[in-house]
Amino acid sequence: MSGELIQALVELEKERGIPKEVLIDAIESALKTAYKKNFGSSQNVEVQMNSETGDVKVLSRKTVTERVSDAKTEISLEEARLIDSEVQMGDEIEVEVTPSNFGRIAAQTAKQVVIQRLREAERNVIYDEYSSREGEIVAGTVQRAEQKVLIINLGQTEAIMPPQDQIPGETFTQGQRIKCYISEVKKTAKGPQITVSRSHPFFLRRLFELEVPEIFEGLVEIKSIAREAGYRSKIAVSSRDDNIDPVGACVGHRGMRVQNIVRELNGEKIDIIKWSQDMSVYIANALSPAKVLHVEIDEAEKSSRVVVPDNQLSLAIGKEGQNARLAAKLTGWKIDIKSESQVLKEEE
Repeated sequence: MSGELIQALVELEKERGIPKEVLIDAIESALKTAYKKNFGSSQNVEVQMNSETGDVKVLSRKTVTERVSDAKTEISLEEARLIDSEVQMGDEIEVEVTPSNFGRIAAQTAKQVVIQRLREAERNVIYDEYSSREGEIVAGTVQRAEQKVLIINLGQTEAIMPPQDQIPGETFTQGQRIKCYISEVKKTAKGPQITVSRSHPFFLRRLFELEVPEIFEGLVEIKSIAREAGYRSKIAVSSRDDNIDPVGACVGHRGMRVQNIVRELNGEKIDIIKWSQDMSVYIANALSPAKVLHVEIDEAEKSSRVVVPDNQLSLAIGKEGQNARLAAKLTGWKIDIKSESQVLKEEE
């Protein structure tokens, strides 16, 4: 059994990359606990496993005394000198106390330790892989729902999609393939916990990177995103090449590129606007599709007053204030929208 165990540890080191010495240390530690549980916890013992043969010894550290009052922790000078002829009174000496049936306990314990370490190694591999992919899009299969939390099968492991990371109104069937964004990977006692999202603004960013080569290649840059998942998003883009229209690149021929993204998001409206260093121009663009007559800005307060034609006021504000709210989120500025007639009344 001992030789077979060492051979198994050698194979694990080759196949799984778990050092044999690490496994032996873990087995020795577990065997020490097992010994104390089965044969008395008061003894000061160490367990040693021979790394070549797999033989296990239990050694108890005892103090050399003239009169032995506790055989578990003390040894007479006469007995001690049978082990070490130079030992003196008061010295500590290691005495082998391996029980006759300890081999069976050792085999069971070693098996448990190896299985546990294999699980830990597999968990670490999964954690390392997915933590390095945090911020990427991944495809998975809907496994099940548990209290409104979607469980997504990623192949090697499962991920969770909490309610706040789901797009309102979306429903999925078991076995359905979906794309999602890896928003967080953390270690837990039960292994790595991978959280994925479809509502995260960066999910939209990654979809554009996948769909628009100019963004992936860095010729077009996404400057800002404002998103109310499932309803509407605004994305501000700029070009690093004067010959490339950033909005046109994102829209694509006959709108195909943006339509592919809209389909992936089940009809979420997407406004693609041109970013500008000129804040008044940027704010006017951000209120698209509404037409803007004039923008007054207050740099100190990071606020603006926007004037629109009367027939554009409701469009500029949007349903339940959504268009104005997203424009403010996109630009990072406060936006006060007035119609042309409202401004004229104020000036009278």
